[in-house]
Amino acid sequence: MRSDIMKKGIEKAPHRSLFRAMGYTQAELDRPIIGIANSVNEIIPGHIHLDKITEAVKAGVRHAGGTPVEFGTIGVCDGIAMNHDGMRYALASRELIADSVEVMAMAHPFDGLVLVPNCDKIIPGMLMAALRLNIPSVMVSGGPMLSGRFRGNPVDLVSVFEGVGSYKTGQMSAEELEELEENACPGCGSCAGMFTANSMNCLTEALGLGLPGNGTIPAVTAARIRLAKLAGMKIIELVSRNLRPRDIATRNAFENAMAVDMALGCSTNTVLHVPAIANEAGIELDLDLFNTVSARTPHLCSLRPGGAHFLEDLDAAGGVQGIMKVLADAHMIHLDGMTVTGETVGANLRKVRKIDHEVIRPLDNPYHKEGGIGILYGNLAPEGAVVKQSAVDPEMLCRKGRARVFASESAAASAILGGAVVPGDVVVIRYEGPKGGPGMQEMLTPTAAIIGMGLGKDVALITDGRFSGGTKGAAIGHISPEAAEGGPIALVEEGDEILIDIPNKKLELLVDETVLKQRREKWTPPEPRVKEGYLARYAQMVTSGSRGAVLRR
Repeated sequence: MRSDIMKKGIEKAPHRSLFRAMGYTQAELDRPIIGIANSVNEIIPGHIHLDKITEAVKAGVRHAGGTPVEFGTIGVCDGIAMNHDGMRYALASRELIADSVEVMAMAHPFDGLVLVPNCDKIIPGMLMAALRLNIPSVMVSGGPMLSGRFRGNPVDLVSVFEGVGSYKTGQMSAEELEELEENACPGCGSCAGMFTANSMNCLTEALGLGLPGNGTIPAVTAARIRLAKLAGMKIIELVSRNLRPRDIATRNAFENAMAVDMALGCSTNTVLHVPAIANEAGIELDLDLFNTVSARTPHLCSLRPGGAHFLEDLDAAGGVQGIMKVLADAHMIHLDGMTVTGETVGANLRKVRKIDHEVIRPLDNPYHKEGGIGILYGNLAPEGAVVKQSAVDPEMLCRKGRARVFASESAAASAILGGAVVPGDVVVIRYEGPKGGPGMQEMLTPTAAIIGMGLGKDVALITDGRFSGGTKGAAIGHISPEAAEGGPIALVEEGDEILIDIPNKKLELLVDETVLKQRREKWTPPEPRVKEGYLARYAQMVTSGSRGAVLRR
């Protein structure tokens, strides 16, 4: 066993002595030692209950004959960090999480790992670590939050962000907004729609590194506890078979995950995280592959924020396995890859019994013929930009508009909420990319304000930053190269005409090339916003959003 190098032989008597100081018995040391990466904390609703999930995992490990050893990782709540300087740290935390799991698993050579995350950057960070380490691993999330109820209607966190815009326009009173605030998030779990956390938990399952149900079983149910126990038991089987993450997360498995991504209409942040995870396994996924998979994969589920359904509805309808079953019947996914169940994708799908076609539409009746995400190119985004096309109103799929240019998210949000943005505008937010931000802030405040103020069918927003999974509307992000690197978005001026053509995957600045050349000659890079600490180091090392914002090797 891998752990023998820290516990076997005469020379390891001091090591065993330290284990004994913590109460471990010799019988426990003789068993496989399983590291449990627990990201519990008291600042993320999706993580507040992970101590209970982890206890269930540990029970499963012990039941199957292993010894669990728990350690912690950091985690940022993107919602609480939103629209202030804290959001600059959210994406950057992904690399720290991956590094911290690597450090713990290399300094203490566990035989296997169970990874217990639940929210936005913690999930991809742990997946990156699993593929980097390549020791037997299972991921089990804390599960999604249930939807709230507001005056008879289901609501979630995004409802509150949009409520702020509705209050600003007089469509909602202060009392109504307070009532919504109190009821939108009813308890623990990752926020209830197909936002980034739930997107990544579903894709973990599709990738084969999470058990069936990982993405959709609600946080508060007994089924989630049973799943955690099963994960603890499964890791012992994976250790005995030496079935490792790179045996499971092959290129075909990533294509499966991308197909599920398109069918579900997942968060645009998956376009950052999926390539970053694949990169750890030496697999290159370029942006063009997202368009290729999207073109052949219909959009089958309409979940919040673009639709009416929540994760609890998807779970009752058949979950991720139900989606994969529909796609498999049309030969749209690979079936022969292994998963952490110890069986192949195809064997897992043979166990699917129930699919509710009200939530998971059949292939002959999709919401859209193409998948939920599109990659746009043009003179404004030579290396690509990302849009959640399934959440765009038809009126905004093809649109010309006048540029309203802002050098920060906060300036744009103030202008929108202050009524300075009007129909026909294209809000341009730049210098918010991975390097320029630094940290590529999520922008749920301005996008939700656009929707909440009734401008969703009249105003687009483009940025070199990124969006929350809760964003809907004509919101185009990850524009690459970013402004801080001298990308064309740095050259846009107030009033310029911009063409958005999502069906034809185009994003164009309608300014003569001679004029753009003159502007480029005058452009100078801005002073770094952050000059010390982790973010300063991150800004020096991070790559483009088109490459998943991974760090330079």
